[in-house]
Amino acid sequence: MLDREGETVARSRPVPALSPEATTPSATLDPQDWGAVRRQGHRMLDDMFDHLEGLAQQPVWQCAPDHIRAAMRAPLPIEPVDLAEVHAGFRETILPYGSGNIHPGFMGWVQGGGTPVGMLAEMLAGGLNANLGGRDHMPIAVEQQIVAWMREIFGFPSTADGLFLTGTSQANFVALLIARTRVCGSGVRTGGVRAGDKLVAYASEGVHGCVPRAMEMAGIGSDNLRRVLTNERGQIDLAALRRQIVRDEADGFRPFLIVGTAGTVNVGAVDDLAGLARIAAEHRIHFHIDGALGALGILSDELAPLFDGIELCDSLAFDFHKWGQVPYDAGFLLVRDGAWQRETFASPAAYLTRAKTGLAAGEWWPCDTGPDLSRGFRALKTWFTLKTYGVRALGHAMAASCRLARSLAERIAHEPDLVLLAPVELNIVCFGYASRDALDDGAINARIVERLHAIGEVAPSLTTIGGKPAIRAAFVNHRTTEADVDRLVESVLAAGGDLLSRA
Repeated sequence: MLDREGETVARSRPVPALSPEATTPSATLDPQDWGAVRRQGHRMLDDMFDHLEGLAQQPVWQCAPDHIRAAMRAPLPIEPVDLAEVHAGFRETILPYGSGNIHPGFMGWVQGGGTPVGMLAEMLAGGLNANLGGRDHMPIAVEQQIVAWMREIFGFPSTADGLFLTGTSQANFVALLIARTRVCGSGVRTGGVRAGDKLVAYASEGVHGCVPRAMEMAGIGSDNLRRVLTNERGQIDLAALRRQIVRDEADGFRPFLIVGTAGTVNVGAVDDLAGLARIAAEHRIHFHIDGALGALGILSDELAPLFDGIELCDSLAFDFHKWGQVPYDAGFLLVRDGAWQRETFASPAAYLTRAKTGLAAGEWWPCDTGPDLSRGFRALKTWFTLKTYGVRALGHAMAASCRLARSLAERIAHEPDLVLLAPVELNIVCFGYASRDALDDGAINARIVERLHAIGEVAPSLTTIGGKPAIRAAFVNHRTTEADVDRLVESVLAAGGDLLSRA
């Protein structure tokens, strides 16, 4: 390569040249012995079944020791290695040191536990290796089926469309771009946002961090996201929102987006979605809902009333890989009118020429409705999950998560050394160790969480409530039981007591 003066310089890390002996007469990467690969594949599958079956007997999380981390820092592989040997390396250096979210004692962050069915479907999708950008093949029809089911679940009209994305962070960004196009017109795609447009958006103080980041990525700027005060339940204050919109309109700003939240990430609060829909309609503003944490709770008869008004939004983002228990990643965006998506993303290209028949046919190409041309078959593991378990069982599991949260809140109320730090609206509980001997700054809560992670039986996370550290338990995993709640309470009390005695 050349430096700035045009002189040739050496690469800092040259790639070793392949010797003639390393080359093979055939370019195919398929095995020469399919039977051997089949037997090894069965061993790998059995290993994962054994791992999932024995989760409760394993640590939630354990820190990888130095020699394991060192083993991962290996030279670039030049020569082939037997699949069985590579699998053995996986078993030793990766499998025991995962993030822990599949374990029943994992309560730290809002992450689903996955299922054996989803794992198997992911294997099938990998074997099929379909590109879901477009064209006429049945994997496209599977994603269309998921879109149709989501229209039905959330009460959207027949004009609604949707697509899979990596997660709600990306789905929120795509929704913001759609809202921007709706207010500025399709010319914003080529001309960009003009300084005179003065676009502003609105969300609660509890909005997820991906929303201000989306404002930044869209070139609008996070300073133009108005973060509205919340009430005592963590919901956006509707009166304060109205006042802010009226003030902005009077000052020459152009409101283009209201983001409601169906389950705030910190405390699980659900905004008054019907109230937000009314305000958005009055001011002709795109109404989007970030439903990453809770939107699928509508599948539970017990939880559905919390989400009244969700059917009124213009776009809805949520994750199947959270409460839907689909393996990562499987985010989804549902949009009230698919024409808005096509106006925002569809682009003619010679290499995407369509045909009436053949593989290049098909009326629905997801590359016209979102940012990705190369897209994985996320729909298959979602389709398998919905078909195999049925939405009734998924809804029941979600309601059970909320009952565990309420159970923990009741335990906290009866423990003099624990205090509840935020209302329990859904499936998240924020609390702290509150012995009269504990420091008022809540610092002991951070030390308790670190200790519990190291022990490996339960894994809550750490957040801040009122500017002070708090223990946060998020119940998302379908494997978590009442016994795990008891273990959490007992572990927090034991760790807090021990830390105070040592102090």
